[in-house]
Amino acid sequence: MKIDSTRPKAHAPVVAGMPAADTPPSPLEINGLTVSYGDTPAVNDVSVAFRSGAMTAIIGPNGAGKSTLLKSALGIVAPLSGQVTCWGRPLARQRHRIAYVPQRAAIDWEFPARALDVVLMGMYRELGLLRRVRAPHLARAMSCLARVGMEDFADRQIGRLSGGQQQRVFLARALAQGADLYMLDEPLAGVDAATERAIIAVLKQIVAEGGTVIAVHHDLATVPGYFDRVFLMNAHAIAEGPVATAFSRENLDLAYGGRLAPDPAGAAGARDAL
Repeated sequence: MKIDSTRPKAHAPVVAGMPAADTPPSPLEINGLTVSYGDTPAVNDVSVAFRSGAMTAIIGPNGAGKSTLLKSALGIVAPLSGQVTCWGRPLARQRHRIAYVPQRAAIDWEFPARALDVVLMGMYRELGLLRRVRAPHLARAMSCLARVGMEDFADRQIGRLSGGQQQRVFLARALAQGADLYMLDEPLAGVDAATERAIIAVLKQIVAEGGTVIAVHHDLATVPGYFDRVFLMNAHAIAEGPVATAFSRENLDLAYGGRLAPDPAGAAGARDAL
């Protein structure tokens, strides 16, 4: 699905992936978002409506603004312009329904916390600053660790875990929030094959249970097997839609500037161009 580049009428904005009138409200709709670091926009007038109940990959080359788009949508990075709504309402009123897993590089792994403590942080809205952690909270945290295969490492200091184990723990923290929308920034970067399979299995289960997953993803070869939908961008929006149609050679060439190997879904050259 290609983005219509013509100027929209005031009453009918053109939004990539805009749901039909009879579909549920988009859990994340972005309109005209522009974010700049210095003089060059990292995200340039991007509009997209992500589909509810789907697992969507955000893909594009290095420097395409994928992580910036996620952070700005969450209010972590201030935009120059644009609007973000979640289920048709302002982000601030829906933040409790959203879980975010940042890139591993953005986390202080020397922080003196056990894996169990990290997962309990996902319940901060319930616990606050003064409420005591009680048996039901501990049981839920352990259940979340079990879902990602990390229950045996509950007492391990987070910095002593491998990269893949750390990523599983932060996914468990997101699960502890009981969110409806999960936003993940490169959740599979630098993890081992077993961890990758475990993470994808959990994300697919979230979607099967009615949740929505949006993930920045780097490996084009795995997009068809892992995701339902795809959003391609390179500072601006290229296309959004089902993998079967939007993940096309034409759209990939637009996103990557024709730098991909002949088989974008399986060639190593696709990964090398990211």
